[in-house]
Amino acid sequence: MTCRTRSFRALALTTLLAALLACATSPTGRKQLMLVSEDMAISASKEAYAAEIGKFQQEGKISTDKALNDRVQRITRRLVEQAKVMRPSSSDWEWSVVVIDDPEVVNAWCMAGGRMAIYTGLIQKIKPSDDEIAQIMGHEIAHALSNHTAEQMSIALATQVGVMAAGVAADKPAIAMTGTAMAAALAIQLPNSRTAETEADRIGIELAAKAGFHPKAAVTLWEKMGQLGGSRPPEFLSTHPDPANRLQRLAGLVPEMMPYYQQANTP
Repeated sequence: MTCRTRSFRALALTTLLAALLACATSPTGRKQLMLVSEDMAISASKEAYAAEIGKFQQEGKISTDKALNDRVQRITRRLVEQAKVMRPSSSDWEWSVVVIDDPEVVNAWCMAGGRMAIYTGLIQKIKPSDDEIAQIMGHEIAHALSNHTAEQMSIALATQVGVMAAGVAADKPAIAMTGTAMAAALAIQLPNSRTAETEADRIGIELAAKAGFHPKAAVTLWEKMGQLGGSRPPEFLSTHPDPANRLQRLAGLVPEMMPYYQQANTP
């Protein structure tokens, strides 16, 4: 057995053991691969967020539209209040949201630790109501509350370990990530699993309803999103897999969410 073969097997075994041992449980009871702790994900996301926003600032892409910024801030503030109730530990997060001025990008995201962004392209192309914006941002916040960022970072890092191991076995230069911040940035670009999307749909629509936003907007939102499909679907759809039964599932959740909505809007 060559030294490289032993190295490859040792690396593969280490990766397998890490995958078997590093598990967590989502709010719905699902087992999650966790090679990255939530604290690490939050720290890495903070670094990645600063880099991303810094780049947009240099490019003059941070929106200065006061009315739009006030609208987004008002909606997300109500959602964050409910997020803190739903998960009290998130009260310590550095919640923030920025509007990125890019009319061609239909996207929104929330990193671990509560740092959010929404693009003007989504506002301009979807023309969402406040209730629909709440569904978008509630869904993204739900990903953060469910620790999906750390899960995606773990997948990204595990994938890179696999690539590196293959490089060693083939006697080629290894390809490695430059750090956890890159994994955090990649986490908001990778498609979520259908299971993670179902979790975010369920938690997000409840979050929005408890914040006083109509749950039926989840259905109308995805109807609008579906109309933006075609040969080049928007980035939001590419990172949010949309199974055929999604609208039906969301519509089925509306009656369950109505009491939360009505209670939130009762004087």
